[in-house]
Amino acid sequence: MPTFYYTAIDSSGKQRSDTIDAPNQDAATSQIKEQGLFVTNISTSKGGIRVGKKRAAKKKGAGIFSTAAPGGKRKKPMTIGKAINAKGLTVFTRQLATLIQAGLPLLRSLEVLSRQEKNPAFKYIVEELADNVRSGNTFSDGLAQNPKIFDRLYVNMIRAGEAGGVLDVVLNRLSRFMEKSLAIRGKIKSAMVYPVIVLFVAFAILTGLLIFVVPQFEEIFEDMLEGADLPALTQWVLNSSDFVKNNFLLTMGILFGLYILFKILKKTETGARLLDRMLLHMPPVGDLFKRAAIARFTRTFGTLLSSGVPILQCLIITRETIGNSVLQDAIDKVHDRVKEGDSVSAPLEQTRVFPTMVTSMIDVGEETGELPEMLNRIADTYDEEVDNAVASLTSVIEPILIVVLALIVGVIVIALFLPIIRIIEELS
Repeated sequence: MPTFYYTAIDSSGKQRSDTIDAPNQDAATSQIKEQGLFVTNISTSKGGIRVGKKRAAKKKGAGIFSTAAPGGKRKKPMTIGKAINAKGLTVFTRQLATLIQAGLPLLRSLEVLSRQEKNPAFKYIVEELADNVRSGNTFSDGLAQNPKIFDRLYVNMIRAGEAGGVLDVVLNRLSRFMEKSLAIRGKIKSAMVYPVIVLFVAFAILTGLLIFVVPQFEEIFEDMLEGADLPALTQWVLNSSDFVKNNFLLTMGILFGLYILFKILKKTETGARLLDRMLLHMPPVGDLFKRAAIARFTRTFGTLLSSGVPILQCLIITRETIGNSVLQDAIDKVHDRVKEGDSVSAPLEQTRVFPTMVTSMIDVGEETGELPEMLNRIADTYDEEVDNAVASLTSVIEPILIVVLALIVGVIVIALFLPIIRIIEELS
């Protein structure tokens, strides 16, 4: 029976070299895999294994130090904003979950993903994660060093998966969660595209009328009416036209200032609460945002619980990811009550923020011991409701915006034609 010399990587990412007796190379590879090792090279001669080591090291170095500066030291690429967007992070998580489920060790999986990553900034981060695992630290510790990319939800789910030895399962859940969240966010954004385009067109038309059209009528009125008083509506339109035409930069500055003021107000605690409360009760978009927030809350909460994260920590992480200060205050109250030994459903119902259907299903989940499953069912239900709300919102907003645009243009046209009617009467 021949002896095979092999090099393999264990579950902690460390490289091992040893020998094994087997009838053929396939059988030897199978026996090595049964030991929980990932084979990187196997040969029937020592010389072959040495050559294989050099090649593997060269290949490994090409993947890990592809962004290295002369001298072997990795150079961090310059970036503006985040190194990767939500869609790219979702793809990375799905690929990592697939590789680990296929049996590759974590370190090997990170090395594979770093070699195929085309984004230099994120490639650098993946290589840093691989180095961190190679040095003996946990994967979650490496993720926690990049909080702008991997939030507390991501890090704590990975940490729970490492503690329970189910990293592949947690990564799969996390990737599904991110895919669903990305889909809901995309649907809401797509519903807002049409209103934004119509508002932009309305603003452009209004600006064009005030700067180019209305001044022409003003000259006609001065010549034909010889200084006679104009109707109040007409005079107001003419005054507005003069202001915009003579102070265009000032007008743009005022609009930009209002936008900056809105941003500043949103960052203050009082302003954020006021705006979030208005958003939840603003027809017709308030219902849509409330359903989307509830879907995000239940799915995040359910995913964390099913991954083994303690319930109090789940509430803290969910609070940070829900994105609405009104719901955050409600979750704070629930957290305090649960900390004192209460259930989740009772204080959640007392907040009067969440619908009765949600609190009732959570109560049933607590009674049956299937709270994570029940939370995910609620999230699925509200995801469907968000889909329906987006479709109905698009059909409602379209005629409303058309009517608003028609009213704006109609008021200007009526204001310009009132003096013309007087001129026609005088000529008659």
